[in-house]
Amino acid sequence: MDTMTDGPEPRFYTETGAAARVAQIVEPVLEDLGFRLVRVKVSSQNGMTVQIMAERPDGTMNVADCESVSRAVSPVLDLENPITQAYHLEISSPGIDRPMVRAGDFDRWAGYEAKVELALPLEGGSHAGRKRFRGTVRGSEGDAFAIIELPDVKEGEDAQVRLPLRDITEARLVLTDALIRESLRRGSTPPPDDETDDGPQAAEDNVVAFAPRRRQTN
Repeated sequence: MDTMTDGPEPRFYTETGAAARVAQIVEPVLEDLGFRLVRVKVSSQNGMTVQIMAERPDGTMNVADCESVSRAVSPVLDLENPITQAYHLEISSPGIDRPMVRAGDFDRWAGYEAKVELALPLEGGSHAGRKRFRGTVRGSEGDAFAIIELPDVKEGEDAQVRLPLRDITEARLVLTDALIRESLRRGSTPPPDDETDDGPQAAEDNVVAFAPRRRQTN
């Protein structure tokens, strides 16, 4: 399935601290524009950078979209002032090896490899006690579980694991040739400027990003 479900789909991923304050402010602005928030990240890059990752309901996001989002959220952030020091504002697409923040992301990218990390060790089953998993995405069970198929399991171990969405702190697709081809087919990322035979590395940094803008507190 290439398109996202109609209507708002809540994220299981939630930010903390300053990023959570920014997310609360910008998410309704994005929805009014027809975009969906993927993630907000606050880092010490360039002194301080606030990155807002967003996408259209069909998973696309281009430079013009980033500019539109920046124009819309900048005055709202200036008014609400969630960051108490000068910072750079960056608007970007999720990229090819995108974070997965909604249950629907696991359905949309079923068949592709992902890394998932839990806040708490998994309970029950042959993989009880593990917090990190890497395998093939097999979808979701409603808004409760992500299903991952693990490679090279030992005899007696479960080939598939059900990971509670509420416990996921990080979930990201793994960059592969197959994922790059599918992302290009869906139009969720532009083609590489310097396409080579080097495989995944040729498109690793191929994400749409709006030039950071310095914001000053009042």
